[in-house]
Amino acid sequence: MAFELRKLRFCAKVTIMTSDAKTVDEYIAGLPEDRRDAIQTIRDVILKNLPEGYEEGMLYGMIGYYVPHSIYPQGYHCDPSKPIGFVSLASQKNHMALYLMGVYGEEQEREWFESEWRKTGLKLDIGKSCVRFKKLENLPLELIGAAIARWPVERTVAMYAAWDPRNKKK
Repeated sequence: MAFELRKLRFCAKVTIMTSDAKTVDEYIAGLPEDRRDAIQTIRDVILKNLPEGYEEGMLYGMIGYYVPHSIYPQGYHCDPSKPIGFVSLASQKNHMALYLMGVYGEEQEREWFESEWRKTGLKLDIGKSCVRFKKLENLPLELIGAAIARWPVERTVAMYAAWDPRNKKK
């Protein structure tokens, strides 16, 4: 299994490490053992807390949890063949990453997440939607589960549909 650095286009150029794995199990099997265990543990937390309606699969060379086209047929505005991403999980070159679109998409959700994280006493390394961590023990799994459980698929669709530039009147 090959992992490589690629420039992916998410409407803006971002360089991330991606995999050519076709399935989530194949992706995990291709990771070094220490990361394999961490990614599998986080995957288990996600699946335990994932609201009904989302699907799991490979998306942009990472493990993805997304709104399928059967729920939002328009798909992602930059590439309608892709579904709307909700959460992604990846092993990057120098860290592992959890991408939480709900935290990125709503300011009050980000404030809640950061406030709850501070209560854990763990250091938060976050970008717009990317929570970076080097070890599993640096990630408050209970909070991650709670953050995911707060987003039923209808909430994600409503947020995205309101934002989707294709839905704006000209």
